[in-house]
Order: sequence, then structure tokens, then C-alpha cells
Amino acid sequence: MNQPYHKRGLNAALLLALGVAATSAIAEDKGVAYVSNQEGGVSVIDLGTMETKSSLDIQAKGPRGIGITADGKLLVTANKDDSNISVIDTATGKVAKQIPIGKNPEFVRVYGDKVFVTYEPSSKSGPPPKPGTPAAKEDDDDDKLPGHIAIVDLKQGKVVKDIVGKPETEGVEFSKDGKQMIVTNESDNSITVHDMKTGKLVKSVSVASYGERPRGIKVAPDGKSYVTTLEFSDKLVVLDSKLNPVKSIATGKSPYGVSFDREGKYLFVATSKEKALQVFDAKTLDKVKDIPTGDRCWHFSFTPDDQNILLACGKSNEVVVIDTQKLEVTKRIADKDMPWGIVTYPKSMGSLDRP
Repeated sequence: MNQPYHKRGLNAALLLALGVAATSAIAEDKGVAYVSNQEGGVSVIDLGTMETKSSLDIQAKGPRGIGITADGKLLVTANKDDSNISVIDTATGKVAKQIPIGKNPEFVRVYGDKVFVTYEPSSKSGPPPKPGTPAAKEDDDDDKLPGHIAIVDLKQGKVVKDIVGKPETEGVEFSKDGKQMIVTNESDNSITVHDMKTGKLVKSVSVASYGERPRGIKVAPDGKSYVTTLEFSDKLVVLDSKLNPVKSIATGKSPYGVSFDREGKYLFVATSKEKALQVFDAKTLDKVKDIPTGDRCWHFSFTPDDQNILLACGKSNEVVVIDTQKLEVTKRIADKDMPWGIVTYPKSMGSLDRP
């Protein structure tokens, strides 16, 4: 039976409204990215529109490392200039707590209700000097001072354990079973393995025979191997499930951030001085492509739907968006405050996080 015209009009309007609502919901479901800015706070990017929608005042200076809880409720930044971390309530965008850590906090990983923060009492401002230079010799004594890994309990709001590590602790990763924490130590040219419960040192692995300055560290999705980047030697080292080095491959200049894709098919390496995100076949380690990026691009994250990669480029003041199917740059999001790190919610694969 035919409906009266006014009812048909109402139904059409209702369907249109539902369609708009559905479109908005889809856009919202794409999630958000949080970008730490060394000369500002945290930028929030809407992943549905790929536009910066807001910024968060972390009430501290020099944020670098950044992490987020599994439920997305708390965001954590490591603040170099204030020697602390900011814990931010993402619902309000306000700082819920600031927790003292130690000098030069840098790398952040959130695991459960704990935050793991590397900090470096010996670290000086600016990039490390190159080996063999007068500045490097002058820096040698400082390089012998141990770095630390502070473990913060978010429920208690304080540091509950402080692990003394090797000189210049840097990247942090966890074994797939969550029983071990793996840490790269830049100036010691080593990787250390710690028991997650006790913090005790389980194993120390030298990578000195392969090169210098291990920085990024990542476990493969199947948990059977690890990779680490050697910044000064332009290499990527592959390690087996027990963290024994197996082989190395050449990368572009100054590799740092590294991540597998979710399936473990490809391996992505941010090579800052090469100004490229390099893509390798994760099984054969053959290079697939160099994607031109920007200046000093250190860290990146996939989007939750795995359709894009967002790369934080600190010296060109932008976040570069890369299509993961085409392996091409599709957009550049301006960010004037020197972006350092990036994570998303829902959690994604990336150089600073994984689901």
C-alpha cells in the first residue's frame, strides 16, 4: 500500500539521518593518533579525516616517548626537561598525575597497568657524537654510566622498581609471552634481557661485532625472532627467539624506528638521514621499496585498520601519511613543534607500540 507523501518524506529524512550517523560512526571508529612534540605538547590526529583535531597540554617540557593503555583511557609521555612522566586522562585531555622518573627520560612502553621508562643520567642534549671524533672521546666517560629502566605502577601512581641497566638504555620491547623485557643499550652496543616480574638481568647480548648504537627493537608477530637497528652502522640485526644474533642486513643511513606489519609479512625501518621509510620482506629480508619521507623521521605507527602508516618527522615538522597498499605518501600533516613519537588508539603495530 502506498504511504502518504509526508510519511515517505519523513522516512527519507530518517534514512538520511541514519546514513549520516553511520558515516560519522565509521569515521570515529578509525580512532586517533597521539603525537609527542619535543617543543610542545601532544597533537591529536583524527584518523577518520587525517587532520589534527586538538592538542593536549602535558604541563611539562620536552616530551619524547609516548604510550597508551590498552583501554585507551590513559596516555603517558616521557618529559626530558622535567625528568618526569605525564599521565593524561584522554577523556578530559587533562593531566591526571605527573610522576618523577630521573634525568633524561626517553622511551616509554605501557604494558598492562605498568609503564616502563628508560632514562639516561649520562645523556647530553643533542645527538650522540660519531665514533673517532674528539667529541666522542670526551663523551666516553659519561657513556660508562649506567642507564636505568623505571617501572611505574599506574594504579599506585609511583615508581615501584628501578632497574640499573647498561650505559644509555634506549628501546624497550617485550617477549610475546610477556615474561621478559628486552632493552637496547646504545653506547654499550648491547641488548639486555630482564625478567618481567623481578627485573633481574637474565642475559646480555653484544652486537658490537655487527656495528654500533642499537636503538629500535621489535619482536616478530609470531614471537620467533627479533630485530634491532644499529644507528651508526646503517644495519638491521636479526636475532632468534633466544636473542642470539643470526645475521645483519644493510639499511639506509641512521636507522631507528622499526616495526613488522600485523601479519609479519613486511618489516618497516625509519632511516632518518636517508629520509626514507624502508620496506623489507620479513622472511627473505630483500628490500621491497624505499618510500621518500621527510627530515629526522624516527617513529611511526600503523593505523588500527592497517591501511596507513603515520610517520613523525621532527626536523621537517610534519606527520607523513603512507598508504600501506600502494606504499606511497598520500598526505603530509603539518606539525610545527618537532614531532618525536606516535601511538594510536585502538592500539596498532608501530615502532613504539603493538596491540
